Amino acid sequence: MTLEEKFKLLEADNAPGQEIRQSPGDLNSMMIGEKLDGIFVDFSHGDVDAFPPTPGSETAWGKGFYKGGKQAYTEYRGDAEIRKRLSVSLSKYTNSSISAENELIITPGTQGALFLALGATVTTGTKVAVVTPDYFANRKLVVFLGGEVVPIALNYKETQSKMGIDLHQLENAFKSGTEVFVFSTPNNPTGFVYSGTTINQISALAAAYNVTLIVDELYSRMLYSGEKYTHLCACDVVPENLITIIGPSKTESLSGFRLGVAFGTPKLIDRMERLQAIVSLRAAGYNQAVLDTWFQEPAGWLENRIRQHEAIRDELLEIFNAGNLQTACPQAGSYLFPQLPPLSVDLHTFVRLLRYQAHVVVTPGTEFDPDCTDSIRLNFSQDHTAAVAAAKRIVKMAEIYSI
Repeated sequence: MTLEEKFKLLEADNAPGQEIRQSPGDLNSMMIGEKLDGIFVDFSHGDVDAFPPTPGSETAWGKGFYKGGKQAYTEYRGDAEIRKRLSVSLSKYTNSSISAENELIITPGTQGALFLALGATVTTGTKVAVVTPDYFANRKLVVFLGGEVVPIALNYKETQSKMGIDLHQLENAFKSGTEVFVFSTPNNPTGFVYSGTTINQISALAAAYNVTLIVDELYSRMLYSGEKYTHLCACDVVPENLITIIGPSKTESLSGFRLGVAFGTPKLIDRMERLQAIVSLRAAGYNQAVLDTWFQEPAGWLENRIRQHEAIRDELLEIFNAGNLQTACPQAGSYLFPQLPPLSVDLHTFVRLLRYQAHVVVTPGTEFDPDCTDSIRLNFSQDHTAAVAAAKRIVKMAEIYSI
């Protein structure tokens, strides 16, 4: 594969925040034949104006700033004192024991952690099991690093009891030489949460076949309707090589600080630090101070945020399913993955039409699985009223362009 081909596969036009922002202005909507209300809704990422960052984050950042050079130039793996505090919070949260000294690294966002984790485990020819659909960067980074993608299908459209991956397919992949398995739970883009039984089986299989596990748990704090969550690091049988990725991001509206955390096998964390040292040196020093607000939110704050998101989720689900856009109910996180009805235009054309005619930005499903040519992803962490109006416009557009 040539360099040009490698970078073409990283195509970023549909990545969150990369859309061409267009002010509604005086555009007439071909959809409804009249001017829209001027509300441009960007479902490609969460709206931090509708859901502001956690209380105290600005003050914490300021303390980091005024601390000066010591905060600006931390160890490559992050400020030692902040890592100590994080190890306590994360150990309690995951029901495990995490060493601040050699099992944890602070990264420039969870995206940075993912790059470092895959960079520490994947080389030319490495077989990597990748769930489809799953986070768009998983597949792209494996290919970029020279690995071979082994797709593992996620069944997210059936009844709850039938959702999940085929563990026999996964074991066969392990038997055939797969060395790494990367996946997210809650799943991005569907919001599916792997059951405790499945997580324990995945962990046991990885241990039996000496497979490295990289698990993205970014949305594990935003669980709906009493959903239970099992952390891989707390399983009865844990593989020798395991990296867990998490961070204060969408749930806490702290994405703008670009903070991520990875913890796990010391030798892999060491590799990740060595790679970070030549890629970005460290997570932004002043920003690291904001991590002291993580897991320290005011009483009831997180519960209220979950209730607000659940209310938006439920109303959008009702709109989409009634409008012939079949949508599985996410168990966690802030994403919906509607399936479009048969359309007279292809998916990417429809996404552009939504932007210019309905003033709505969504992410095409092909970002998460090349075969998802009939799906779109929405981050519903938005102003409730605006999100509902935009969802109705999406349904109307689907009606207009349906076959």
